[in-house]
Amino acid sequence: MDKLPSHIREARKARPSPIFKLFAIAIAASVASLYYLTLQWTDSTSFNIPINAAEILQKCQSFDIPPGPPQDFHLRAQSDRFQAGTQATLLKNATVWTGRVSGYEIIQGDILLDMGLIKAIGHVEQSVLDTYTDLMTIDIAGAWVTPGIVDMHSHLGVDSSPSLNGASDTNSLKGLVLPWLRSLDALNTHDDAYRLSISGGVTTSVVLPGSADAIGGQAFPIKLRPTVERTPSSMLLEPPYSLNGSYVDPALPPRWRQMKHACGENPSRVYAGTRMDTIWAFRQGYDTARTIKQSQDAYCAKALSGQWNNLGPYPESLQWEALIDVLRGRVKIHNHCYEAVDLDGIVRLSNEFKFPIAAFHHAHETYLVPNLIKKAYGRTPAVALFATNGRYKREAYRGSEFAPRILADNDLRVVMKSDHPVLNSRHLVYEAQQAHYYGLPHNLALAAITSTPATVIGLDHRIGFLSTGYDADVIVWDSHPLALGATPKQVYIDGIAQIEEPFSIDKGTALQHVPDTPNFDKEAEETLKYDGLPPLEPHNASSHFVIFTNVGSIFARRGHTIREVFTSMDAKLGTVIVENGTIVCMGTCSTTSASLASGMRVDLEGGSISPALLSYGSPLGLENINQEPSTNDGNVFDPLSGAVPGLLGGDGSVIRAVDGLLYSTRDALLAYRAGVTTGVVAPTSRGFLSGLSTAFNTGVVHKLKKGAIVQDVTALHVAVGSSAVSTSTQIAALRRLLFGGGQGDLASSFSKVTKGIMPLVVQVQSADIMASLIRLKSQVESHYRNSIQMTFSGASEAHLLAKEIADAKVGVIITSPRPFPATWESKRILPSHPLTKESAISHLLSHNVKVGMGTEEQWNARNLRFDVAWASLDANDMISRGEALALASVNLETLLGIKAANTDLVATRGGSILSFEGKIVSIISPGRGVVDLL
Repeated sequence: MDKLPSHIREARKARPSPIFKLFAIAIAASVASLYYLTLQWTDSTSFNIPINAAEILQKCQSFDIPPGPPQDFHLRAQSDRFQAGTQATLLKNATVWTGRVSGYEIIQGDILLDMGLIKAIGHVEQSVLDTYTDLMTIDIAGAWVTPGIVDMHSHLGVDSSPSLNGASDTNSLKGLVLPWLRSLDALNTHDDAYRLSISGGVTTSVVLPGSADAIGGQAFPIKLRPTVERTPSSMLLEPPYSLNGSYVDPALPPRWRQMKHACGENPSRVYAGTRMDTIWAFRQGYDTARTIKQSQDAYCAKALSGQWNNLGPYPESLQWEALIDVLRGRVKIHNHCYEAVDLDGIVRLSNEFKFPIAAFHHAHETYLVPNLIKKAYGRTPAVALFATNGRYKREAYRGSEFAPRILADNDLRVVMKSDHPVLNSRHLVYEAQQAHYYGLPHNLALAAITSTPATVIGLDHRIGFLSTGYDADVIVWDSHPLALGATPKQVYIDGIAQIEEPFSIDKGTALQHVPDTPNFDKEAEETLKYDGLPPLEPHNASSHFVIFTNVGSIFARRGHTIREVFTSMDAKLGTVIVENGTIVCMGTCSTTSASLASGMRVDLEGGSISPALLSYGSPLGLENINQEPSTNDGNVFDPLSGAVPGLLGGDGSVIRAVDGLLYSTRDALLAYRAGVTTGVVAPTSRGFLSGLSTAFNTGVVHKLKKGAIVQDVTALHVAVGSSAVSTSTQIAALRRLLFGGGQGDLASSFSKVTKGIMPLVVQVQSADIMASLIRLKSQVESHYRNSIQMTFSGASEAHLLAKEIADAKVGVIITSPRPFPATWESKRILPSHPLTKESAISHLLSHNVKVGMGTEEQWNARNLRFDVAWASLDANDMISRGEALALASVNLETLLGIKAANTDLVATRGGSILSFEGKIVSIISPGRGVVDLL
């Protein structure tokens, strides 16, 4: 028998019956009416009973009714969101993660979807199936099935893609406290991201206002599927009954409302204020709402006791009614809040005005102060997090990948969120996967994007679980949803299949189970010990010899390729002996010699040794905290946007990134610990000209250390596209410089490009601009009668010109391997499975284009190992593991003009660098003559 989750059953036991409530209201109204009539009969001149007295009494009585579904909700035969004509569907032979029993329940069986609901799950009786004359039956052959993903923090539809003037309605700048604003009123139904997010399994999103204001306004849960009505209102999921001024049945409990709060840097920065100003604005706003609420309560006390004389009209405020509802416990507060100082302020605020907080969002320091979170008024707030995105501003500097597991260890509910479009919500499951990799238990990791957010927003009676009577929001996966690269084969919302012609691949049995992730207990403990900033610098091995035992596989450079040169057979694992950073034996090696007796031994437990990776595309090495200018190298002057000082050489100057390198940044050290030992970075520019990039070692402490600078100058960098000046102006400038029209150091650098000595790397997204650049390259080569090396970076639309790019011998660095239409110039993406058969990378490689993989943001350099593995999985065996590693190593070296090969090697324990099973434990550096232990 299919049962509701225990927390729902218990909550319903505690709720009064709606029938009892209706009866009580009716009795009270009748008694009051009789009392009023009696009073009027005795002294009609002394009393003024309003014509809407019954309505007022109902309103007053309803204040004590908690929000939630009617008691008979799960007896419904049809969803309120059912679309007429939707065919009933039976998913046969499913492996179902239901979300119930604390996320541990797995059912082998079938799922029947009809009338927008889950009608049956598990063993479906044939007698039930026989009642259908037009049942679509799909055998999914044991595939994993989960509830639809619930994104509890999204700006989908209000911060729309592509980003255009008028397409962003996220923040109001009309004041600090604006509870009367509603994200619904800005919801754009033409956002390009809906389809993408659905293809990643997102079925419900809570669309929040932004964080520029202390109280940014009301938020709304929506279902992402396109509706017949094509309106924002038709996308809403359980909006307040009174949303459109419609009649409210007094027998029904109210529905939950949602509201956005924010504290800390964002409102302070926007309004040029301080944290003190923001908290005072909160208190002032809540005091206004409290005053109105108190007047309402006093009014109701008199009305319910029949004291209508001179009572006057009911005290209402359309402007403040939502905040009054917060004080009545009818609103789920979503609070953007990072640091302990701000968390403490909001906890005090909640206790001063006695309102609960549903969740703290972003909340990078909550794991450091779990007991503080438990002191909030009412039920302990949940915590909504990124997995690894951090250090982009001061508030996020102590963000930790171990926060989800630490919070869970302290019995706090964890939610993983996207903050779409900050992160593309299409890949919200990847946030859960990373949280699991760093220690969040698998049941809680899956719950963090399904059942937990559904519960936090008060909709766990219909979404977030797979159970009879719940909404038919279902994902069929191609692998276990916590396996790297897991992709939906089909997504159902309200029982409607959302992907018309899905593409999927057979990923075999290896990815059909929960990944056996590494143990990070020590790292989590140190994170707490050092207040969120544990030491990240590696330690050199004390011995000249380091012996790696139980090696499962070895990848090695072979020219400009990477090959798997050793694979263990059955239980026969290999050995690698390293002397002073150089491998002297690998495979079957004798370790009995006297010289090895004092050597350090590192058991890889079936792990792997492979070439290190290279990061490019972000300001890694030039920035500590992105939004803190004092911690960064800064921006270069751009000759097309303004005058360049004469002291620099005017328009003939060119800046070298090597001069501004910053070592021991936390992002660089985290990248090093993730196997990215080399970074290539160009000067930061907001215009056409960037300058000369450099290659540096990510793991050393300063520039004067041996091997700190890998190559002073690697390539010349420009950007063509969206800028303060036209694209045609930028190309005209590039043409002039390529044909010898420049001066000074800049002319000298372009001369090296035209002689084929140095690559020209062009940051470009649009296929139209790439076509112009290919024509220009041809003209330059005809003029100089020699080839030049040109590389497109970014290149979201490069797949549209794959053949032409290959013919022109232009290389491509994809810096957004999971593409997103953020701008008009990057609108025409190739999204990959399940929407398209190929990815941009696989399509380019199939046309023999030299392809590298980069990353746009420096915090993500640590995830490069997973990005290349994901690209290989998406390519359906077209990209081998060695070729995947090449995308972020040897290929990038060629495309960026790095002459000296990076000989660093990475040792992983338990699995390879390309898997969630592998933990990087050592860097072997022949160039520096050391083995670093991590």
